[in-house]
Amino acid sequence: MLTKFYQHVLALVFAIDEINQNPKILPNVTLGFHICDSYYSVQMTYRTLLDLLFKSHRYFPNYECGIQKNVMAVIGGLSSDISFHIADILGLYKIPQLTYGSFAQEESNTRQSPTFFRLVPNEVHQCTGIMKLLQYFGWTWVGLFAVDDNSGDSLQRAWDFQFFQGALSFRIHSNELLGFHNFLKKIKPYWNIKDGFLKDFWGQAFGCSLLDPQDAEMDDALCTGEEHMDSLPGHIFEMGMSGHSYSIYNAVYATAHALHAMYTSMLKYRAILRSKRLEFHDLHPWQLNPFIQGVSFNNSIGEPVSFMENWEKGDGFDIMNLVTFPNKTFVRVKVGSVNSNAAEEQVFILHEERIVWQTNFNQGRPISVCNDFCHPGTQKKKKEGEKFCCYDCVLCPEGKISSQQDMVNCIKCPEDQYSSKDKDGCINKVITFLAFEEPLGITLVLLAVSCFLITAFVLGVFIKNKDTPIVKANNRDITYMLLVSLLLCFLCSLLFLGKPSNVTCFIRQSAFGIVFSVVVSCVLAKTITVVLAFMATKPGSGLRKWVGKTLANSIVLSCSLVQAGICMVWLGTSPPFPDLDMHSMAEKIVAACNEGSVVMFYVVLGYLGLLSLISLTVAFFARKLPNSFNEAKFITFSMLIFCSVWMSFVPTYLSTKGKYMVAVEVFSILASSAALLAWIFSVKCYIILLRPDLNSRDQIIRRKN
Repeated sequence: MLTKFYQHVLALVFAIDEINQNPKILPNVTLGFHICDSYYSVQMTYRTLLDLLFKSHRYFPNYECGIQKNVMAVIGGLSSDISFHIADILGLYKIPQLTYGSFAQEESNTRQSPTFFRLVPNEVHQCTGIMKLLQYFGWTWVGLFAVDDNSGDSLQRAWDFQFFQGALSFRIHSNELLGFHNFLKKIKPYWNIKDGFLKDFWGQAFGCSLLDPQDAEMDDALCTGEEHMDSLPGHIFEMGMSGHSYSIYNAVYATAHALHAMYTSMLKYRAILRSKRLEFHDLHPWQLNPFIQGVSFNNSIGEPVSFMENWEKGDGFDIMNLVTFPNKTFVRVKVGSVNSNAAEEQVFILHEERIVWQTNFNQGRPISVCNDFCHPGTQKKKKEGEKFCCYDCVLCPEGKISSQQDMVNCIKCPEDQYSSKDKDGCINKVITFLAFEEPLGITLVLLAVSCFLITAFVLGVFIKNKDTPIVKANNRDITYMLLVSLLLCFLCSLLFLGKPSNVTCFIRQSAFGIVFSVVVSCVLAKTITVVLAFMATKPGSGLRKWVGKTLANSIVLSCSLVQAGICMVWLGTSPPFPDLDMHSMAEKIVAACNEGSVVMFYVVLGYLGLLSLISLTVAFFARKLPNSFNEAKFITFSMLIFCSVWMSFVPTYLSTKGKYMVAVEVFSILASSAALLAWIFSVKCYIILLRPDLNSRDQIIRRKN
């Protein structure tokens, strides 16, 4: 037998003795009991149970032989398997069964019976307690000791109990009963000849033999009878009442109170009906079930005992701290409790100051980790080939954080926030755009205004000198149109600066595309006019009728209308709008214009590129025509720079982010416009302003000859 379980027997005897000596419970009635051993066997459980219910030696099921074995209730068993086997028989006869062993949640749910009562809480409370305990201490690497089987009372004498110093355990709720300790001290080898367990217990507990006086065979290691139970090590036998013993004690009292209530109730009922006198042996066990269900009392130390709706007593578990001593004794100190049925603040209670830790921990709380904690800003990464609890701490990736220790995965910051430098918190992003006030914005504004003023000055010079040969020779109307378009180009660049609005986003790309189309169309018209003028001078040429303002104006108008049509389709189907770009920059929100349709944006650019290539090609082939005022050379250089700028624009634009994308586009507008202005008009302005002697018809004819 397991010596530590002998206390269960003694708790039953102690409770029966108290009740029989108490005149307030079942007066004039003496409770008796039988204790049977199941031997942890299904066959022996059924056999012993039938023997208990019907007859000592032969079985006659459903026949009672003698009232001395009038079984009113059964207390047991310790394990859930044995309890359920007992219930298979008792349930047929509706005999109440009070169990004192713990059951798992799924086992309890499958055995809901009005005759099956549990004096101990569900094991789900224990699981809850373990989780709460681990969370309280922040433990991630722990050792759990749980019962695997019921053998090996001799795994215990050899154990070094110092190893368990400071261990925490969950014990069925218990309390010390008045007089129980003295009751145990009175136990002697021959205290009760009907106690069939005492001989085995005494021999195993004290390591000696109890021989009958008639036994002739003697042994050297005889028990003296003077052994005291309080001298036994705690792992052999505990003098303090265990949780199971406390449950047995309460089960006996619950049965007694139920019997008392049932007997009193039936006495009143028979008195009303004036029936014959009620004898106690007239009571039947199936009549006891509702009285056990409704029982409610305070035990000898004042603790309430009652059953909940699921026929379960919900006291929860006590958290015990094991304190060992060199002589292999130990004491269990209650340091807390767990009870899921209690009020929220009472579900988990722990008094850490009462805990005595293992000496190896220097009387401090154990860390319980395989390696150091992962600090906020890092996440755990398992070490290959190591235990599951061993891990490396790696920095959270960009845009993610961990705000607690030992986080398995970093969490992503919201779109409008970014991760801090240490990756332990999220910071609000700042909205940014290409503002007029910042250095880059001021620089671009100064460039645009400077180029605008220079263009206006050139336009004024050409208007003032409109009747001079050099102005007349270069198609004045197209020249004026080109200069006005360049003025608008420089002004158009300012639409890209500042915080985007509905108006600026709606018009800026379309305005840029149309105005630049007019500029390139003017350059193309000037180039074609020069080529046709030289070809028309040949004898018999039929091109003379095409030379004039009509052709040039038609080229500018038709090419510009095509771009205008493209922009109208763009604005009518998917127009640009102000938007917030959360992803381009890690620490900032970019206020920018969403182009609406990226395809239409590149169609506009593509059309400009086509006009530019055509103009460059025509100018390149006309660059060597013999004329003092041949613009083809200048147009070739200007368009070469113009095309180079916009060919570089596309990859540069796609590789930049945020406000710098806008800066690239503004710079491209200014650079390409300035190139046209410089190469086409710089020499003409030089002649008009500084060399007026060259601005005469005679000089033109002389240079031709």
